[in-house]
Amino acid sequence: MSGINSAMMLAILPELLILLVAAAVLFVDLVERGEHPRLLGWITVAGLGVAFVASLLYGRPPQDGALVWGGMLRHDWLAFVFQMVFIVGAAATALFGMDVENLGERGEFYILLLASTLGMTLMAAAADLVMLYLAIETTSIPMYVLTGFLHADRKSNEAGFKYLLFGAMSSAVMLYGFSLLYGFTGETQLAALPAAISQSGMGLGVLLGIISLILVGFGFKTSVVPLHFWAPDVYQGAPTPVTGFLSTASKAAGFAVLVRAFLVAFPGQSMPYWGALLAAISVATMTLGNTLALAQKDIKRMLAYSSIAHAGYILVGVVALTELGITGVVFYLGVYLLSNLTAFGVVAMVEKADGTNEIADYAGLGKRAPWLALALMFALLSLSGTPPFGGFVGKAWLFGAAVKANLVWLAIVGVLNSVVAMYYYLVVLKVAYFDPPRSENKIAVSTSYTVGLTVLAAAVLLVGIAFAPWFAWAHQAAAVLF
Repeated sequence: MSGINSAMMLAILPELLILLVAAAVLFVDLVERGEHPRLLGWITVAGLGVAFVASLLYGRPPQDGALVWGGMLRHDWLAFVFQMVFIVGAAATALFGMDVENLGERGEFYILLLASTLGMTLMAAAADLVMLYLAIETTSIPMYVLTGFLHADRKSNEAGFKYLLFGAMSSAVMLYGFSLLYGFTGETQLAALPAAISQSGMGLGVLLGIISLILVGFGFKTSVVPLHFWAPDVYQGAPTPVTGFLSTASKAAGFAVLVRAFLVAFPGQSMPYWGALLAAISVATMTLGNTLALAQKDIKRMLAYSSIAHAGYILVGVVALTELGITGVVFYLGVYLLSNLTAFGVVAMVEKADGTNEIADYAGLGKRAPWLALALMFALLSLSGTPPFGGFVGKAWLFGAAVKANLVWLAIVGVLNSVVAMYYYLVVLKVAYFDPPRSENKIAVSTSYTVGLTVLAAAVLLVGIAFAPWFAWAHQAAAVLF
């Protein structure tokens, strides 16, 4: 019995450690009462670092995975790899949030960040519809608050309100799909659903209708067309470190549940149909995202539309319905998190120094803050899919999986969209390096930003050059589903 209990506790080691970090932040916040505001951020970062290392050492899943906690959670490599990605994203967000006024000095920010991260780790491991819904809400509710956290900022208030309204609506539609699925099958376990669907006598049309309802919730989390409309306004209005976290870790969590739910619960005769639906959504998402990004003057809105486009690229790997495709999805989500967090870290630093997010005001950044401009270059070139950065390797695997799955047309659409995206990324770099500066003031980069941007930018380059270990992890995660 003790062995079983020990295994069950190790299965939720990341979640337990995140809870301990949140408790530590709460205690220090009550004791210090704002006397050392940056201390809370460093405690969060250090705690998440300990959680990351301890999970790597002691929390690795068995090779074939295992159902734990009454079948509510699955302790496998797919969940584990995503959990490590979420912890890295939360740590970087805490680093970037430290120096933001009315954000970094408040313990509530870090506690909400950790609560949302906890929800994401449960999303990745959820093996039951009930657990999945609870995990999604645990992730979403703190994010609603974080988005509107700057109560004196009208844009932040508006962003939080929009995110809450659209999030509640999509969540209700998804929950209705879950309830119909349970009503027809009497089953909530994802792994048991294929047999239950087959025995229920449910027609293909009904099943596709239920899948469409569920896809509303997943589509909202991943900001794919036609559920993308909230993203630009929310990304622009939210505190910039929160925007970075929302556009990366939250999106990765959405794809984690989409991949597990669709490949585990809905294989069989419905697979070609929902595969075709996701292919159409992929094309629309990457095309619309890139097209609208071209016209943006605000860098946060540009990155918002870019984020929508990247959701389209990631769907290419899902649509392939192969082990290579899912490997590409997992790998690309990790690279995308590193790249986009680097970009938003630079945006947050420039916003703090100059009070602007206009692309034109990045003029001369290469002279005013050369290391900051270099980090931005690494991030944008990776997002554009330029070698030798990680984004190039990720896109190569995604599009290669599509070609191998006889979806050459989809790979071509992805490549063409990547070419379009390269234009607006290079426009930003052109402004930063070749346009005359509008201000001669140097930008002083704080310690927390220096640490965060150095680690992230170096990782973006490292993953592109020495990708084998990271690809092996992604492959091990994808193998769980096949």
